Amino acid sequence: MNAARRDPDPAQTAAGLEPAVETLGFEDALASLRGIVEQLESGGLPLEASVDRYERGVALHERCVALLDQAELRLRRLTPSGGGPAEPNDEPFDDA
Repeated sequence: MNAARRDPDPAQTAAGLEPAVETLGFEDALASLRGIVEQLESGGLPLEASVDRYERGVALHERCVALLDQAELRLRRLTPSGGGPAEPNDEPFDDA
């Protein structure tokens, strides 16, 4: 999806209409986190809503870090231990 996503307003959050953080992919989690940062920086939220937004922001940050760590691990598995470029492998793929 290329459409810009905005984090729901605090009333929607209280009603539980936001997707669970652990179900979000990296791009969606990052977009939600950016929306929360904008909301908090605007300063227009009541204290309790600000704390709720901050807590979700922390969870979204942790989700983004975990997804980046997973991606890095996948890339490390593809890269030789010396850190240089992988050697070409001329062996055919097994079609089985």
